[in-house]
Amino acid sequence: MGKQKKPARRIGILTAGGDCPGINAAIRGVGKTAITEYGMEIYGISSGFLGLIEKDYAILEENQLSGILTFGGTILGTSREKPFKRDSSAAGKIDKPKLIKKHYNELGLDGLVCIGGNGTMRTAAQLSTEGLNVIGLPKTIDNDVWGTDVTFGFDSAVWIATDAIDRLHTTANSHKRIMVIELMGHHAGWLTLFSGIAGGGDVILIPEIPYSEEIIASYLLNRARNKKPYSIVVVAEGIDKPKGISAANYISQSIQKLTGLETRETILGYIQRGGSPSPMDRLLATRYGSHAVELIANSEFGKMVASVNGVISSAPLSEVGGKLKTVPSGYPLISKARKMGISFGDK
Repeated sequence: MGKQKKPARRIGILTAGGDCPGINAAIRGVGKTAITEYGMEIYGISSGFLGLIEKDYAILEENQLSGILTFGGTILGTSREKPFKRDSSAAGKIDKPKLIKKHYNELGLDGLVCIGGNGTMRTAAQLSTEGLNVIGLPKTIDNDVWGTDVTFGFDSAVWIATDAIDRLHTTANSHKRIMVIELMGHHAGWLTLFSGIAGGGDVILIPEIPYSEEIIASYLLNRARNKKPYSIVVVAEGIDKPKGISAANYISQSIQKLTGLETRETILGYIQRGGSPSPMDRLLATRYGSHAVELIANSEFGKMVASVNGVISSAPLSEVGGKLKTVPSGYPLISKARKMGISFGDK
């Protein structure tokens, strides 16, 4: 008979990178499942990987997990600390991965749950190769983590962005203007595509589809000639544009110059990342958190929890860390939008 694996009894949990709705729901899902079902001890690590570097952590009791399901942000705090990134500063001389491994062992952790986006999954994969028992939980409003169909935080951001677009319709109609709204998403267009269609955008510009200012102008002038009193242009922050100018400002200036039509821009910004998570994000984050503990209990480490075709599963961190999931050119929602007359600035 082979040697029996020791059951996990003590796990750590941290949140890294940008905040988004649903993180506390995930912490709750991990904590309550670990404590109630498996009798594990939970260490909450403060400020992402910085907490493991600086030994900033505390035991999480079950009563601390009650009432946080609906809270935005993260009760653990977060940071953008990248322990494997080299720099020439004094702090850069410190072997951060070595410190993390040392403190992980001193705590006697049997597993570490890392909640975050692309950068966090990359770091989690690197820590896994260093010998730590790591599980990743994908969160981001950008929905750009490779290996999962959806990240929690995305649905909430779509709701927020769609509500903002809805409100712009009334102002645009009242003043007979073109309104340009810029949404987050870094180099992926998921949030802009979904919110743009849900909010009734007339032009949707995403990083994955090259656009022409002249084609956009021609489309908007044609709408005006057809007695359409206003237009809504939904723009992703990561579209191709000159440096030193926002996507919204650049597109707004281009439209005004080429059409002569009154144009105004709005940048929605960090509002997209704040507030209470949507019901769907609460459910998804809870399911992800619970599944993470099941993986730990079964000693299935080096994996990221994922949702594929509606089924909660997992993917190797080595395959997802650092990869970007962008909108495919043949994505069905794009073709459906085109058939409805929505322009993507390319034809």
